[in-house]
Amino acid sequence: MNYKTKEKVNLTVGYIGMIIVVMAWIYPVFFLIVNANKTASEYSKGDKTEIIFGTAFIDNAIKAWNKGIGDGVLNSLIYGFCGSSLAVIFAFLAAFGIVRLKMKNGLLWFLLIYSGTVFPFQMYLLPLFEAYVAIGIYNTKFGLILMYVSICIPFATFVLRGFFLTVPWELQELAKIEGASNLQILYKIMMPLAKAPLLLVFLIQFTWIWNDLLFGMVLSRSTSVRPVTSALVGMQNLYAQMDGPTILMATVMASIPTLVIFLLLQRHFIRGLTPVSYTHLRAHETRHDLVCRLLLE
Repeated sequence: MNYKTKEKVNLTVGYIGMIIVVMAWIYPVFFLIVNANKTASEYSKGDKTEIIFGTAFIDNAIKAWNKGIGDGVLNSLIYGFCGSSLAVIFAFLAAFGIVRLKMKNGLLWFLLIYSGTVFPFQMYLLPLFEAYVAIGIYNTKFGLILMYVSICIPFATFVLRGFFLTVPWELQELAKIEGASNLQILYKIMMPLAKAPLLLVFLIQFTWIWNDLLFGMVLSRSTSVRPVTSALVGMQNLYAQMDGPTILMATVMASIPTLVIFLLLQRHFIRGLTPVSYTHLRAHETRHDLVCRLLLE
């Protein structure tokens, strides 16, 4: 078998594998949407795999929104944007100090920060609950945002520390020669270079916060505070009296924000993992030219 034939076989096998994966993902999503478009009577009497092109989609969406999913979506948007944004900012500053400023015992500080992800999250539940009740931030938006920021900082620091380790030291030395301070290097050199990794970490942390159920269930109880996953659980309990299509529609609505954000930021997945010297230099531009351009922008 020659090289071209082998390459065609590999491509064919790859395409077949991708088609199988896509179909395995689309199949349940398709019937989720189909059943969300049924009335309660159609859902209870008919086959769940029966395709019915009804008009109950909007009615079910309005019902799901008014029955609690609307508050959950808005709350999770607040938690997602505030929690992931603050975590990324703090992690960016921590990683810059540990790597680029060569803090004393920098590795020890990093391990101390990252140790927050070593233990199972279930270990934090009881101490967090008791502490939140004692200081009066249980069942508050501030309490959940504080917890999400704290729990997201270690992973964000881990990723951004890896990014700073790939930035050539020559860029920082050239900026120093041009008279830039550490603060100017931070927001004029490192921040533009770190745009893709920052957005990548933001997307990952936003998705984690959006999908969190554990802390949302333990640290909140009212509909005005609980996140979207807790709201979905509340719609399915014994006393909610929600029909199947409404719950399925709520599930569809809860999936839309993360899908939209992913589609908007997907191009940063690859750029966020690409070395700095290959993604930021313009044609015929040296690293010194890059530093000067960033300092003047």
